[in-house]
Amino acid sequence: MKLSELLVAPRVLLSLLDRSRTRSGYPDSAALTHSLERATDADALGYHRFWVAEHHAVPGIGSGSPAVLLAAIGAHTRDIRLGSGGVMLPNHQPLIVAEQFLMLEALYPGRIDLGLGRSLGFTEPVRQALRRSKDAPDTFASDMEEVRRYLDGSAAVTARPASQTGVPIFVLATRTGLKVAAQLGLPVVVGGPMLGVGSTDRVDALDEYRRAFRPTDTHPEPYVVVSLEVAVADTTDAARELLIPEAYALAESSRTGEFPPLASPDEIRRAPRSDRNARRIESFKASALHGTPVEVKQQLHDLAERTGADELLASTSTYDRDALALSDRLLREVI
Repeated sequence: MKLSELLVAPRVLLSLLDRSRTRSGYPDSAALTHSLERATDADALGYHRFWVAEHHAVPGIGSGSPAVLLAAIGAHTRDIRLGSGGVMLPNHQPLIVAEQFLMLEALYPGRIDLGLGRSLGFTEPVRQALRRSKDAPDTFASDMEEVRRYLDGSAAVTARPASQTGVPIFVLATRTGLKVAAQLGLPVVVGGPMLGVGSTDRVDALDEYRRAFRPTDTHPEPYVVVSLEVAVADTTDAARELLIPEAYALAESSRTGEFPPLASPDEIRRAPRSDRNARRIESFKASALHGTPVEVKQQLHDLAERTGADELLASTSTYDRDALALSDRLLREVI
């Protein structure tokens, strides 16, 4: 079967989420340089968006401040949209978030997105450092609405620099987040194993989001971004190899409570591995899209059919940066 014989819905856009993953043998600062370099490549390849993440005091992730990193990336890119996947709103005052992203929009007009999430710190000491508690009231919906009012200029005070075009808001959604997004008429970003290759049923929560969606002037229709690990290589085995470092890190975080830097596959093969870890790694690989370009194109077609996705946000991380660059290029050629 020829690649051209497989169709992915032409309306599906293709974007990247880069979490500034640290790598064994490299300083934390290299993770930020690597993100910047990947963004410039994604811009040249014609990706729609390049998003970065917010994590605090996590050994495996170098970026704790999306707005600062996006300012640097914006200076080295030209066309690609830039955004956060996401800013964790419980950690911030809504006015400060709005000011940061209005400033980015003023610097790089028409290119800035604001993805908002509700996750707290990874561990209790981190939550304490962020002055957050699991028992704190859930003000996510009202805080998000406040951010939106600052961005569109309808709040009691005017966030500066004022924008004529505004900054689109996306909700990083759990099932509860989908309900909030529908009520506020906002696009959603969803991910997880239920959306992976092994899932055969439509996602009921997405259908409910579309049914409950309240149109606004800014977003007259629901919009779904699906975020998944995607690895593309010349062979299926090579693509599976790309998934191992991230799969191993997630398995280790479940075992130790600490999310580690990416290790090389050779280093991972030498490390002791329990049956539980092995099962977690296999489960991760099964939930990701991976394979040759022909195989991934078919998987993308199935995913689009199953979820009705408007956009794919590939969240791939791996140790080998050359292999990651090739995967990004091959994925871009698929759509």
